[in-house]
Amino acid sequence: MKIGIVSDHRGYELKNKIIEVLKNEYEIIDYGTYNNESVDYPDYAFILGNKVVENEVDFGVAICGSGIGISIACNKVKGIRCAKVSNEEEAYYTRNDNDSNVVAFSAEVPLEDSIKIIKKFVETPFSNDERHIKRVNKIKEYEEK
Repeated sequence: MKIGIVSDHRGYELKNKIIEVLKNEYEIIDYGTYNNESVDYPDYAFILGNKVVENEVDFGVAICGSGIGISIACNKVKGIRCAKVSNEEEAYYTRNDNDSNVVAFSAEVPLEDSIKIIKKFVETPFSNDERHIKRVNKIKEYEEK
C-alpha cells in the first residue's frame, strides 16, 4: 500500500517521525515540506490531493498546525474526500461511511496517536452499504456541477 504524506512547517517534525515509524509497513511517499521554514499549507495539500486522484498513492495523510486548513485545501481538489480527525474512531468512520481518501490532523497530535489514526484509516475498508454509497455518490455528482 502506498501512502502519500505532506505537512506544512508546523507539521514537519511529526511528519518525519511518522515516516520513520511506518516506512517498514507501508510505502510512504513524502511530498513535502522538507524543512521547518514557513510555507503555505495549500501548496502541499494540492500536491497530495492530485497524487491521490492520479492514483500515484492509495491514501493521503496531511498535517498542519490545526489540521483544519490543510483539510479544507485538500477538499478543493476534485475527487478528494479529506476528513480532519482527532482520534481512531473518527478515522474509522470517515473510511467506513464516507470512503475518504485523505486524512488530516493537527501537528499537536502525539506521535503514538498519529500512528494509530493512520493505521485505522488505511486499514478500514469502505462499508459499501447502500446508504453510504448513495451519499458518497451525491457528493461526487455535486462536484461534477
